[in-house]
Amino acid sequence: MGFPMARRLCEAGHTVHAWNRSPDKAERLRPFGASVHATPAEAARDADCVLTMLDNGAVVEQVLFDRGTAPAMRPGALVVDMSSIKPAEARAHAQRLQALGLRYVDAPVSGGTLGAEQGTLAIMAGGSSADFAEAGSFLTALGRPTLVGPTGSGQLAKLANQMIVGVTIGAVAEALLLCEKGGADMAQVRAAITGGFADSRILQVHGQRMVERDFAARGRMTVQLKDMRNALSTAAEIGFDAPITTALEQLYADGVAHGEAELDQSALFVELARRNGLV
Repeated sequence: MGFPMARRLCEAGHTVHAWNRSPDKAERLRPFGASVHATPAEAARDADCVLTMLDNGAVVEQVLFDRGTAPAMRPGALVVDMSSIKPAEARAHAQRLQALGLRYVDAPVSGGTLGAEQGTLAIMAGGSSADFAEAGSFLTALGRPTLVGPTGSGQLAKLANQMIVGVTIGAVAEALLLCEKGGADMAQVRAAITGGFADSRILQVHGQRMVERDFAARGRMTVQLKDMRNALSTAAEIGFDAPITTALEQLYADGVAHGEAELDQSALFVELARRNGLV
């Protein structure tokens, strides 16, 4: 995700300084005009806006604080974290950055690698309207940014997105497998219900992957499981009962335990097929 996003920023005419924990990944940005640095602190030192796209909240904390990145930033710089983390983590990071004289917007995305490449990401932002307006000067090169509330709200919206994605993948997989076990042609069933109330981007994209048994990772099972668990953790914090997400979290966990960790999230199909003797 980070590479096509940074490339689009370069192509939009922004001055981009890049760092990645795997240096070879950052080096791929040089042909597009980016400056590549050996440490995150060096990359962020003179930036007006610092964008992070990392695996989880613990890694974001490590990069911003343990590696000395935030203290190296110029006073008043804006941090835009586009990683998918817990809302509570986003609020904690914002407080620590504010203590250093820095500003913060949480802006996780949806749309996958394809959306990142095409600049069509859905961007859910939390923070002040002024900081969001400043972030919008470059976020529009990546997709469609929307301010959904105060700090942490962007992450809350992303959890809602991932709950819908995770549950819908499960519904599509279960429905298609039911048809296969009953003797119908899965591909034709998918075509037949296209355009009806059951149609969705999940049916079109992930459903096609299921029909083709194409589970090469775009969004990994482990990432979907992380997001489901973050959603349940947040639900527990605010006293919200989420039984549907709870059931799907267990299915994704079973899939990961059965060797599907590095497959695409649509590989939940494999777990459900296993349960029904259809592997």
